[in-house]
Amino acid sequence: MESANNNLKQEAHVLIFPSPVQGHINTMLRLAYALSFSSGVRISFLNTDHNHRLLSFSSPSQYSRFSLRSNFRFLSIPDGLPDDKPRSTLYLTELFDSLKTRSVDSFRALLLAGGNRDTDGWPPVTCVIVDGQMPYFMDAAQELGIPAILFRTINAYSLWVYLQIPQMMEADELPFPADADLDVPIKSVPAMEGFLRRRDLPKMCRGATKADNEKLQLLASNSASATRSKGLILDTSNSLEAPILSKIRSLFPNTYAIGPINALVESITSSSVSANLFAEDRSALSWLDSQPDRSVVYVSFGSIALLMEEEFMEFWNGLVNSGHRFLWVVRPDLVANATVTVKLAELEERVRIVAWAPQEEVLRHRSVGCFITHCGWNSTVEGMAAGVPMVCFPWLWEQFVISRLVGEVWKVGLDMKDMCRRDVVESMVRAAMEGEKAEELRQVAAEMAVEIGRSVGEGGDSRLDYERLVRDILSLSLSASGE
Repeated sequence: MESANNNLKQEAHVLIFPSPVQGHINTMLRLAYALSFSSGVRISFLNTDHNHRLLSFSSPSQYSRFSLRSNFRFLSIPDGLPDDKPRSTLYLTELFDSLKTRSVDSFRALLLAGGNRDTDGWPPVTCVIVDGQMPYFMDAAQELGIPAILFRTINAYSLWVYLQIPQMMEADELPFPADADLDVPIKSVPAMEGFLRRRDLPKMCRGATKADNEKLQLLASNSASATRSKGLILDTSNSLEAPILSKIRSLFPNTYAIGPINALVESITSSSVSANLFAEDRSALSWLDSQPDRSVVYVSFGSIALLMEEEFMEFWNGLVNSGHRFLWVVRPDLVANATVTVKLAELEERVRIVAWAPQEEVLRHRSVGCFITHCGWNSTVEGMAAGVPMVCFPWLWEQFVISRLVGEVWKVGLDMKDMCRRDVVESMVRAAMEGEKAEELRQVAAEMAVEIGRSVGEGGDSRLDYERLVRDILSLSLSASGE
């Protein structure tokens, strides 16, 4: 009996807490699933109460799949907002303010309660992995003596741009007037001088006011908070971002580049993982089954991006005018402050509109020829892992950097930022689907997918970093438990 208790005492118990938005939950749940296959590791996955309810209702099959694992459990804490308060994109600032001011005490209490063994025999939390958007939870854990690792779900290039905001300000490259030439190069960001422009920086950099300057400084400060952690996890690989990873490691030596995580999880567990806060509807796959190979344009702007009504109609008309089939994921809240209707009667054979689709499966479907995306990192790496060319229309923050990388550095797609016109949409769809340019994009995208597969496979750089992460988690847990 004493021997069994000693073994339990030495077991690592990792609590993982993502930012309460779809893409972050998905990415960190994938990491949690991979870690649950590691010997001697238990996983508590923490959501807000609101998202925990949505996840269990909207993704019952995935929820059950996780719950059946003996070393995995879901936990939740309040986000501090009333139940009837919206958590959609327009209210995200209020949500994060509430988390910072009202939820840290609940988080701390949960960790303290884990100081004694639960009745189900779970050991105390010995390590936390916290979303880098919420460094205040990392600080709360470490104040209790629990080692914390930050997970940034953005890519390395974007993180590097955020870290260089003070240097750009010092070099007078930030801020710049709203009417400035957006194609002027940015020269003060090392290793990105050859392709970074004003146009590729977060949109709030344009015509920034004094208040915006403070927000930019806060963005840089949050990015630098990894120096207070025991390590930094990035959903990327050397095959994608080697030049910048070396820069980041000069600031954060204990950086784990373990991505793309969707491909890593499949390599380790032979299965894919996704969790959704929206009701599942797999009818899109049946429709794709009836389409010819590489004939469909898949359109999805993620879980939080918003389009203005005019932008939606420009996309709609450009897609229709291209003459190609398309599958478009249109969330109920995709169009800001408006409800749009489109006439499908004459287009039913080549158009499908859905509120949700299983994205990884869609991207790997033989009928999908290109992906129109907002360039959130999660969507971008899913597209690259599937070998699908992209057309990028970024909406927020790091997406502007990523779209430039897709078009200019990795050359696996086309960047249409700041050009939301129906003629541009039509021409870019045609370029990605027809002729020599399309063949060139397909070849580069296919080669990228192969390289990603190597990085997450046995002996690949991402797999080796992941294995180092597991070893370090076990080591940190032994130290935290006093062994």
